[in-house]
This record gives sequence, C-alpha cells and structure tokens, in this order.
Amino acid sequence: MKWWPNALNLDILHQQNSKANPLGKDFNYREELKKLDFAALKQDLHDLMTASQSWWPADWGHYGGLMIRMSWHSAGTYRIADGRGGAGSGDQRFAPLNSWPDNVNLDKARRILWPIKKKYGNKVSWADLMVLAGTIAYESMGLKTYGFAFGREDIWQPELDVYWGNENEWLAPSDSRYENLADPSTMENPLAAVQMGLIYVNPEGVNGKSDPLKTALQVRETFLRMAMNDEETVALTAGGHTVGKTHGNGDPKLLGPAPEGADVLEQGLGWMNHQTRSIGRDTVTSGIEGAWTTHPTKWDSGYFHLLFSYEWELKKSPAGASQWEPINIKEEDKPLDVEDPSLRANPIMTDADMAMIKDPIYREISERFYKDHAYFSEVFARAWFKLTHRDLGPKVRYIGPDVPQEDLIWQDPVTAGPSNYNVEDLKSMIAATNLSITDMVTTAWDSARTFRGSDMRGGANGARIRLAPQKDWEGNEPARLARVLSVLTPIAEQTRVSVADVIVLAGSIGVERAAKAAGFDVKVPFQPGRGDATTSDTDVASFEALEPIHDGFRNWLKKDYIVKAEELLLDRAQLMGLTAPEMTVLMGGMRVIGTNYGGTKHGVFTENEEALSNDFFDTLTDMKYIWEPVGENLYNLRDRNSGEVKFTATRVDLVFGSNSILRAYAEVYAQDDNKGKFVDDFIAAWVKVMNADRFDLI
Repeated sequence: MKWWPNALNLDILHQQNSKANPLGKDFNYREELKKLDFAALKQDLHDLMTASQSWWPADWGHYGGLMIRMSWHSAGTYRIADGRGGAGSGDQRFAPLNSWPDNVNLDKARRILWPIKKKYGNKVSWADLMVLAGTIAYESMGLKTYGFAFGREDIWQPELDVYWGNENEWLAPSDSRYENLADPSTMENPLAAVQMGLIYVNPEGVNGKSDPLKTALQVRETFLRMAMNDEETVALTAGGHTVGKTHGNGDPKLLGPAPEGADVLEQGLGWMNHQTRSIGRDTVTSGIEGAWTTHPTKWDSGYFHLLFSYEWELKKSPAGASQWEPINIKEEDKPLDVEDPSLRANPIMTDADMAMIKDPIYREISERFYKDHAYFSEVFARAWFKLTHRDLGPKVRYIGPDVPQEDLIWQDPVTAGPSNYNVEDLKSMIAATNLSITDMVTTAWDSARTFRGSDMRGGANGARIRLAPQKDWEGNEPARLARVLSVLTPIAEQTRVSVADVIVLAGSIGVERAAKAAGFDVKVPFQPGRGDATTSDTDVASFEALEPIHDGFRNWLKKDYIVKAEELLLDRAQLMGLTAPEMTVLMGGMRVIGTNYGGTKHGVFTENEEALSNDFFDTLTDMKYIWEPVGENLYNLRDRNSGEVKFTATRVDLVFGSNSILRAYAEVYAQDDNKGKFVDDFIAAWVKVMNADRFDLI
C-alpha cells in the first residue's frame, strides 16, 4: 500500500474472488468437460499445427515449436519449494507472465489458438488448452507422448501470491538472488529461475557471460527446484530443442512494449515491430537466431547428432546475442530457412545446450540418449508429462481418455480406504483413550496443515505424518506425535480403518469436546474413506519441501526470519486455501484449545483452556489491557489498573487486534451474541482444512 508500506496486506487471501469470474459461482468445469468431444479437439489442434496464418506465419509451415514453447513456459514456472507457478491455472494470460522477457511472442501463440478456444468455449479451459497444444505439437512431429489429463481450471485475475523476486528491473543481474553466485544452491527460496523475467537460466550464460560449466551448475539447481533429476533435465533440454528454433534476426530495439504496456491499438499483443517486416525469418524473440537441429519439425535424434558431431564456437546473432555455432558443418546438416527452402543457415546451441556435453554427468546421459533414441524418447515423454502435470495434483483429479493408468510416485498416490464402517463405534473407541483434547486436535491439524492448493500436495489423506520424513519434522513434535500415534494406530489396525481416518476423526472428537466445554453440544462433520500411503509410494526427497518451518496457528517459528511472523501466517493460510475470516476463526479457536507448539501459553487468552470459547477475541479487544514488548517477538498483556501480567503473546496474536481488517473480524467473534457463530464458523473452517485434499469428494 502506497501510503502505509509496512501495513499487513491481506490481498493474497482475497484473490480469485468469485465476483471476478464471468462464468458465475455455479459454473463447474469438471461437469463441462464431460460434454467435450476430446477426439475432435485433438484433431482440430493437429490441423492447426500446419495451418499457417499470414499475420504470424509458422516456421517451416508448422506451429509446433511455438506451441511447445508456450506450453513449456506455462508449466515451467512451477517450483517445488511452495508449489506455486505452473500450468494449472492459465496464469500466462495475465501480467506479469504475459509480459515477461522470456515469454516474448507467446501472446501470438495464444492468439493463434483463439479460434479453437472460441469453438469449444467453456468445455475447455485456457489452462488445459495451452498444455494440450504443446503435447499435440509433439505428437504431430512424431513423438509418442505418454498421455494427457484435463482438469486445469482457469483463473480470472493474476495470481498475487506468487513471489517472483524482489528486483525492479527485467533481467537484472542474478547476483542478488544468491548468497554466493558460484554456488547455485544458495539461490533465494522459493525462486527457481536465475533472473527476473526468465523461466530457467540465461541462454547466453551466467549473467549473459558464456561458460557452459557454470551454466550447468545453474541448470542443475533450477531443474532440481522443479523436482527434476539429471536424466529428466537432459531429456527435457534435448527434447525441447529437438524441434523449433530461436529468433533473433533483427534489431530488438525496434520492438514495441510488452502486452501489458502496449497501446490499445495493439489489442493485447506486444513486442510489435511496425518499422520492418518482423515476421517469419525476421522475427525477434530471444535475440538468439537459428534452429538446434537439421529438421526442426521432426522428432528425431538430430539434436545429439549435431551436438556430438561438430566442434562449436561462440558467435553473435544478428540481434547481438551470444550463441554457439558449429565449425565446418556439412551443408546437408544445416536447417532450411523457415520461409525459403533454397536457403540454409547454421544451427545454433545455447550455453545450456553446451552444458549437456561439457558437464561430465550431463555428457554421460547425453551419450546414452544419442545411442538409444527409443530410450531417449521414452524418458522425454515421461518428463514432459511430469513437467506439464506436476501442479495438477493427485491422479484422482485427472480427466480425459488419455490419462495414463500407471501410478507415478510424484503424483503422491494414495489408495482409497474403507468408508462403509460404523463411524460412531470408531468414535467410541477413540474417545475411550486417555488422549487429551489438545493431543487429538494438534495431531489432526499437523497431519492436514501440509496441504497446499498451489500444487494440490500434502494434507491428511495418506497419513504420511506417520512416515519419514514427516514423522521426524521438528514442527510435528516427534516425541508427542509418536505417543499419540502409538494410541491411534492400534485402533486403526483393530478396526481395519485407515490411520488417516482415525487421526482426523480423533481431531473431530477433540473439537466436539472443546465445544461442549464451552457450552455447545455440536457434531463435527466427518467424511470417511481416506487411505494410508506407504513408504514405497512416497517421494521422500520431494516431500522435504512440504516441511513447515512456521505455523502461526500453533504459534511456532522454527527460527527467526527476516519475513515477519504475521506475513508467514498469511502465506500458510493462502496455501491452505483459507479466507481471511477462516484464518481468523481458526486462530482464535486453536489458541484457546491449547494447541501451541511445545505447550507454550503465548496467545492463550483464557482461564478455561481446551474450551472452544471466544475468549481469545474477547481479551484481544478489551481495552482494560495494555501491551508491552519484552523480547524478540514476545509481548506481555498487562492489566491497566493492577499492573498484573495476565497473558503473553507474539506478533501473530497481536496482529488480529492491530490490523484494521483483521480487527473487524476479531470484533465479530468477540461479540456476546456471536459465541455460537464462532463455534459454528470454527467447525466449518476446521472441516475445510481436514477435507482439503479429499479430491474424491469433488
């Protein structure tokens, strides 16, 4: 906010408001997909690939390279650290992504697709269409793809929650993103791209200076942050550059503004050049000019053939960009001009391509792919599927006739558990244990809080809280967790119900008991059917990214961070899909139930702990108390008259009284006539968290 830059900004909890959706609150994309003629759509896309349009002609008469780049850059923003980015929402239509330097001319790809989107309308989202277009492009050029799933629902305004970096300049030197530029692992989390406005690495080298070995280090770290191993990285790099070309045959200074800054006459298009021809062979995109292979519209082994058959030297493109070109290449190995088949030009490689043969590990993989084209094709097809589906979530969310039957470990598979058991009998068994309200509520919360709507990972389904690495996470209080699981697991085994269901049901019992202690006899809705994941279907390495390092709802920070505790709370709440009122009511309820990490009393503003009362809000808004700082992120609540210290609190507690919007919510729940509403709203928000990953209930 311009006037109060230090004020807590709640916008990320208010984004994607239903009022912004022109399709209305009752629109159901999954139902619309049932009406889609999948075969007809795919055929139309196949036809589109070779139907060159004069306003933006296709290279060699085939749009495949352009469509693949659009799909790739839509999916390639995904990063595993927070699950944000990716192709799951069609966000490439909006700023800043629609105007990133790395996305030059992808506005043309989406405009070329518009007639198909117009034809099929609501039955296919932009998000699905953009990914499908790239997949069909590969098929049309000869690749046997692994499969495709529909199910990505469009958003209608930019995703405000994605942190792309703090630079104020496009393609600013990447030094600021690293503690040590020579060590790519020191890149600022959760970022994956090396510079503002890039999807991956700089194709000309680190900060634009060619050095394939240094570039290899950045490539490895960037793809690791997308959950790709070395073999997948080489496959994607080679497969992406087997088709299509780069564009830099002109003066980039003649390009107009990006779409978001262009004049209304451009009608949403950007980077327009009205001074020269600027299309076909004269297009300028990255500034690098040329194709990687001899036959850029065919899926073949040409990439590795050229890479290993020639020595390469660093040169400049017509646009002034650094690129690698072969020495003494045979005429027949040169690709044809995109418009005039009587002309040939040198192929090119970027610094990242040269890294595939300069880095010893990458070279070994590249040699293996070169010798076995069928194996390379299979690895690439699977890696492409992973790239374009990673943020779609578990396979239960996949829709369409081409969904692969195989369960893949990165999909976090969970087999459904039994649901036809007597819930009341199970509740009685759990209730008969010596577990406290706090034990039951805390364990259920810790199991469910890992859910993140950014890539649909985590959550209570699967009960992975009992497996490595989750059972040993500091934020889960391993000793306490083990004690609670030692009570709940035998019940699950005895009744043949999943541990996941038992954990969540125990949490429901705890909430019901807490409500009853506050004078409200209520029942928490419960949906059985969760399954238990196994170690063999748990990708331990990628699950490390889900480890909580803070949880404002349990008043816990793993360590002191530069980012304020209340800002971390907002980030967690947004990932969990909570609104600001839901975050508020959960906070107040969790405090009085006594779920703080380690049993601390900060923010437990009640004399009747484990009762689901509105005491947190009542105390917070009572002017008979004053606040005083007593340490780092620690405050005393002192009685104005007696001077007695009544309670202690952290910044996360106090922000619900200091922020004007949050205070408005807090006042609602502090009112004498809203004690019942507080309990009802807490239960509704609680159930939402417990069921966040129950995609089988959609």
